[in-house]
Amino acid sequence: MIALLFFSALLWDEAGAWGFKDGVLHNSIWLERAAGVYHREARSGKYRLTYAEAKAVCEYEGGHLATYQQLEAARKIGFHVCAAGWMAKGRVGYPIVKAGANCGFGKTGIVDYGIRLNRSERWDAYCYNPNGKECGGVFTDSRHVFKSPGFPGEYENGQVCYWHIRVRFGQRIQLRFLDFDVEEDPACLADFLEVYDSYDDVNGFVGR
Repeated sequence: MIALLFFSALLWDEAGAWGFKDGVLHNSIWLERAAGVYHREARSGKYRLTYAEAKAVCEYEGGHLATYQQLEAARKIGFHVCAAGWMAKGRVGYPIVKAGANCGFGKTGIVDYGIRLNRSERWDAYCYNPNGKECGGVFTDSRHVFKSPGFPGEYENGQVCYWHIRVRFGQRIQLRFLDFDVEEDPACLADFLEVYDSYDDVNGFVGR
């Protein structure tokens, strides 16, 4: 189960203008809640999950492996990850929004490795959780307080929340936690909050 709990953000003085280009709103990590799709690695690191293990990871968090169509829907609104992962029906691929020489072979779209006959191959996972679309949002205010659903009550099992803070290049975001309480776990593998500083949830990872 993943849960993100209550915290406060002191943001920037003035939010910049963001917009669509070629149908994609750029520079985001979970743009418009990422259509409920997110990327997962094994706890031991990148490219360590068999198909059965990837499926179990998604189901443990209350979702399932994303379909190709769900991953593409997320990509179209800015979801970009340079890491191949399992999808539904044993398919493997990853979403590319911004073309680069070192990722996606210089093209945009879903880099599709097709349906894998060997389900023991090890990749990451792309999960879909409908709860992810019901919690979170996009913030552009200079100051905003946000919290988990039902606060100060307990959040639900399997709750996944994505908060996207938009800021101009060169501006800084300050996060201040006023009240934070999750399931006790010294390894931080049960309930947790993760922070990223770009739309790329692999290279943009800041910490958990």
